[in-house]
Amino acid sequence: MTTKRTTQQSKGFSAEEKAAMRERSRELKAAKNRADGEAEVLAKIAAMHESDRVLAERIHAIVKATAPQLVPRTWYGMPAYAKDDKILCYFRDAQKFKTRYATFGFSDKANLDNGAMWPTDFALTQMTADVEQQIAALIRQAVS
Repeated sequence: MTTKRTTQQSKGFSAEEKAAMRERSRELKAAKNRADGEAEVLAKIAAMHESDRVLAERIHAIVKATAPQLVPRTWYGMPAYAKDDKILCYFRDAQKFKTRYATFGFSDKANLDNGAMWPTDFALTQMTADVEQQIAALIRQAVS
């Protein structure tokens, strides 16, 4: 018996999600041959729209200054930072999935646990001195 899927039942992945999965596949293949992912991270940042690029450049600088032990690399096409070869935090520009704002997020490897519920992704609309301090504090906690 053959069943026919309708468009309503299963739309599948969006074009953006498919592109992110293709990028992740390339990253996994390239990781075997790549010792330093910083050039790739900087290239991804350089390709972003100006407002997101400014945020990503500051995030990159804050991560490097706060936790130099983290290794820059891309993750699903996004700038990310790894500890012990596991992604700890990442920057997702607003254009990546056509969202309203950029986000700075943490994986489950980050040491951010605080009770029964805590935030792992933070919306970014502008970079102020206060925001930079908050990001640095989160990174310090995440790597602790």
